[in-house]
Amino acid sequence: MNQDRTYFLLLNIGHFLDHLFMLIFATVAALALHVEWGVSYAQLLAYATPGFFAFGVFALPAGWMADRWSRDGMMVVFFIGIGITSILTGLAQTPFQIGAGLFAIGVFAAIYHPVGLAIVTLNWRDTGMRIAANGVWGNLGVASAALLTGYLIDNGGWRAAFVFPGLFSIATGLIYLALRRNNIRQEHETISPPATKGHERLSLSTRRLLIRVSSIVFLTTAVSSVIFQSTTFALPKMLDESVGGLALDLAGWVSAAEDGKGEVATVIGLLAFIVFAVASVAQLVVGRMLDRYGPRRVFMVVASMQILFFAMMPGLKDAAALAVALGFMLGAFGQIPINDFMIGKMASGSMRARIYGIRYVVSFAVLAIALPLIAFVYDNWGFDTLFRILAFAALIILLAAALLPRKLPSANLLPTAAE
Repeated sequence: MNQDRTYFLLLNIGHFLDHLFMLIFATVAALALHVEWGVSYAQLLAYATPGFFAFGVFALPAGWMADRWSRDGMMVVFFIGIGITSILTGLAQTPFQIGAGLFAIGVFAAIYHPVGLAIVTLNWRDTGMRIAANGVWGNLGVASAALLTGYLIDNGGWRAAFVFPGLFSIATGLIYLALRRNNIRQEHETISPPATKGHERLSLSTRRLLIRVSSIVFLTTAVSSVIFQSTTFALPKMLDESVGGLALDLAGWVSAAEDGKGEVATVIGLLAFIVFAVASVAQLVVGRMLDRYGPRRVFMVVASMQILFFAMMPGLKDAAALAVALGFMLGAFGQIPINDFMIGKMASGSMRARIYGIRYVVSFAVLAIALPLIAFVYDNWGFDTLFRILAFAALIILLAAALLPRKLPSANLLPTAAE
C-alpha cells in the first residue's frame, strides 16, 4: 500500500513538473527577458511556439511507445529528459537558442499526458477523483511556474528558473526508476494484448452516438485549449498590467528597498500562484461531480462560469481584476478533467495511451496556435479584446456540451470503433 501511494505521488509530481516546465518561459518573458535582451514581449512569444507545437505533436508517438514498450519506462524518459533539456535551456545566449531549448522541453513534456493519464485511469478506480487529484498537481505546477520563476528572477536570475527545476526532475526520475525498475522490465510482455476487431458488432445507433461524443470531445478539447493557454500563459502579463498598482503596494509593504520595486516580480508571481492554486480546487469539485452526475451537466456549468467572468474582466483593475481573474481561472481549470474523464470511460486499456495521445495532439497543437493569437491580439488591441474572444470560445463549449448524451457509451467501445 505504501509503495502504491508513492507510485501515485510520483505520477502527480510528474504532472506538476510537466506544466511547470512549459510555463517557466511565460514568466521569464513577461518579467525579465524582454528587458535583458531588448526584445518585445510579443516577439518573445514566437520563440515559445515551437515548444508548444512539440508538446502536441509528440504526444501521439509518446502514447504509441508507451503502449508498445513500457508506460513506466516512458515516465523515466520524461523525468530525466525534461530535466536535462531545461538545464540546457537555462544556458541559452540568444533567442534562437532559447527557442531550440523550449522545443526540446516540449518534446519530453509531450510524454506525460498520454502516458501518465493512461496509468492513472488503468491502475485505480474512482476515475473522476483520481484524474481530478492528478489535475490539481498539474495546476499547482502552472501556479508554481509563476511563483518560482518570479522569485528566482529577483534573487538568482532567470537562468536559475530553468536549472533548479531541471535538477529536481532528474532526481525524481531516478527515484521513479528505482521504484519501478522491475515493472519496466516485465511490462512489455502484458501491456499490448491483441486487439479484437469488433466494430461490426456495434449497432448503428451506438456508432452514431460514439461519433457524436467523440466529435464533441475533440471540438471542446480544441476550444478549451485556447482558453487554457491564453489564461495560464498570459496571466503573469495580465496581472502585471491589471494589478500592477496593487503589486507595487504589496512589494513596498514586504520590502523597504527601493519602495519594494525590486520585489515586484516576486509579488506578481505570488499573486499568480494564489489565483492558480485556489482555482485548482475546482478540479476536485468537478471530479466529484463527474463521478456523481456525469459530464454533460458539469460541462455546462463550467462553461457558463467562464462566459460570465471573461465578459466581466475588460476594464477592471487591482482587487476587482484579481477577483475576476480567480473566477475565470476556476472555470478554466475546472474544465480540464472532463474530457479526460470521458475518454477514460470509453477507451480500452490496451489502446488508452494512444487515445489520450490523439486527444493531446489536438489539445497542444491548438496551444501552439494560441500563442500567435495572444501576441497578435495583445499587440493590436490589448488584453480586453482577448477576454471577449475567450468569452465567445466558452460559449462554443457551452453549446457543444449541451449536445452530450446524459449517459456515455459503454466502456471499451471507442477503440473498437476506431480500429
